[in-house]
Amino acid sequence: MAQFSPTDLAAHLKDGLLSFPATTFDANLEIDENRYRDHLAWQSSFDVAGLFAAGGTGEGFSLTPVEAARVVELAVAESRPEVPVLASAAGSTVQAVRNVNDAEAVGAEGALVLPPYLTECDQEGLYQHVAAICEATTIGIIVYNRANAIYSAETVARLADNHPNFIGFKDAIGDIEHLTKVVAKNGDRLFYLGGLPTAETFALPLLQLGMSTYSSAMFNFVPEFALDFYRDVRNFDHAAVTEKLNRFVLPYGSIRDRAKGYGVSIVKAGLKAIGRDAGPVRTPLQDLRPQDLADLEALIREADILPSR
Repeated sequence: MAQFSPTDLAAHLKDGLLSFPATTFDANLEIDENRYRDHLAWQSSFDVAGLFAAGGTGEGFSLTPVEAARVVELAVAESRPEVPVLASAAGSTVQAVRNVNDAEAVGAEGALVLPPYLTECDQEGLYQHVAAICEATTIGIIVYNRANAIYSAETVARLADNHPNFIGFKDAIGDIEHLTKVVAKNGDRLFYLGGLPTAETFALPLLQLGMSTYSSAMFNFVPEFALDFYRDVRNFDHAAVTEKLNRFVLPYGSIRDRAKGYGVSIVKAGLKAIGRDAGPVRTPLQDLRPQDLADLEALIREADILPSR
């Protein structure tokens, strides 16, 4: 049973840092439940506003519906009650509806709607896809604006008007004109979160547009640094943000950009670097090459951002 209503969930999430926990795998690429429990307990022990299980960083795209439901269930069980867990709704409309039904059944507070798999989408199709998901559940629903799922301001408003449990808009495109239209038309009916990789790079300018939070992948392995960065952003501390960008975020992004798919792989490499190995990534992703891992390990040491616990 969800502890947050959709409205309460939106109010809670909009003023804190968000993250997507990595899903731990063993050497055979099966879910390592014990390590996943440990990871979630550790992640939720920090002052994070919400955790999105089986999401992009959690390799949700490689999980079967049964695996995704189990990952969300474990996340709910291991996270502190004060830290809401959200799931992902992925693939076809039928699969996405199953994802949210499974998520609600195990106690998740909400779900992020990922772009429908492969096919191109027009606005009416996107509306009907998200409407079906909203109607299938009572938990809060957030759309992810990226890839083949680019929601117009009008489509977002239509969803907000017709579905009270539609609560949020996450963006991974960074089109300022488009974002301005969405925020101007929908105002505080929704909350807005950044989802560009790496989100920290864009956090300060997007805050001025009304995107009060973002999803931090690096929170997985340097949670204290990620929280400090978010605090600096919310305080509009340009000097502190710039210092942290130069010390870690921008060099980290340079390593991430060495290969496609490294946005997820580098998070697991970061966990390995701090002694909390989450196992390999599943194909079609690839683990960091040895030199890239060594460079990341050196960067973490030189930036002096190893977690204190």
